[in-house]
Amino acid sequence: MASDFVQRRATLQDVAAAVGVSKATVSKALNGRNDISPDTRERVLAAVAELEYRPTTLPAPSAQRRALAVVFDLPASPYILGVLQGTLTETTDSGVDLLVRLAPERTSRAHRAVAREWITDQRASGVIGIIGLTLSEPDGLIDAANDASLPFIIVDPVDTRHPRMVSVGSSNWSGARTATEHLIDLGHRRIAWVGGPEASDAARDRRLGYQAALDSAGIPIDPALIRSGPFAVATGADRGRELLTSPHPPTAIMAADDEIAVGVLASAHGLGIPVPERLSVTGFDDTPQAAWTTPPLTTVYQHLEGMGAMAVQTILAMAEGRSPSSSHVELATSLTVRGSTAVSPAT
Repeated sequence: MASDFVQRRATLQDVAAAVGVSKATVSKALNGRNDISPDTRERVLAAVAELEYRPTTLPAPSAQRRALAVVFDLPASPYILGVLQGTLTETTDSGVDLLVRLAPERTSRAHRAVAREWITDQRASGVIGIIGLTLSEPDGLIDAANDASLPFIIVDPVDTRHPRMVSVGSSNWSGARTATEHLIDLGHRRIAWVGGPEASDAARDRRLGYQAALDSAGIPIDPALIRSGPFAVATGADRGRELLTSPHPPTAIMAADDEIAVGVLASAHGLGIPVPERLSVTGFDDTPQAAWTTPPLTTVYQHLEGMGAMAVQTILAMAEGRSPSSSHVELATSLTVRGSTAVSPAT
């Protein structure tokens, strides 16, 4: 069947001719109409697959269904999965569909035409609002969405200074300060910091919280104990090894997220340094893996599902024409103490 049309793109008329029905019947089958027989629908759909027919226009989105799109450009991680779970639960409860999208490539979406076309495609899919998750360079998409009057909100934005941004995050500064104070209370004085990307506002706020706790305790900030890198296990492994093999290694290492902390634990294990007897380690996020490390990880809990749910609630309100009460909403954090921290060996 397909051999008659291999040199050109199949049309609706081609499908109709192959099945022996009218174009109107083919259209009914494609649009899920129930006024044709099941046998006819099956034959039409079989011909569509055989001919590799693709409609040239999208059907108008149903007025009965609404959809939100979640877009990100980072590989899947326990953090992302936690936020996605919150968005999925909230959209389900709200009767809204949830679409998951990869953002356009970083450099291409800086071009207005690319960003504008991407936003247009989302609207054509019935999307009434977009949730950006840890986008590294979201400005082009935000501007294009605003120009199209399509609500856009960022969860844990890399840069909160964008003038048209609405965002949801956690109290990163106070969370990191609380974790640092926990280590200070345990007698640690050489407390190292392995942070996330320097361009990330969340990583910067967590480092500032760490430094504020040291300042308050009268502990000098040692630049030799501060490292940074991507939010990844490899960062913790590499930077942790550098710190632990230095002439004056720390007795505690604070990681900017749980993945970095896992890498630090791996380095300590590889170097034969017992945790927490000789080294205390803390993380940030309290992802499910934190409870299963060896030893279980002391970490700052941030409500990942709550951030996802809050993003959905905010974007739905914006889609209804209501302005958010604040351009940036912060959820509280708390410290989950487990077995990776203990009294400093120096004490």
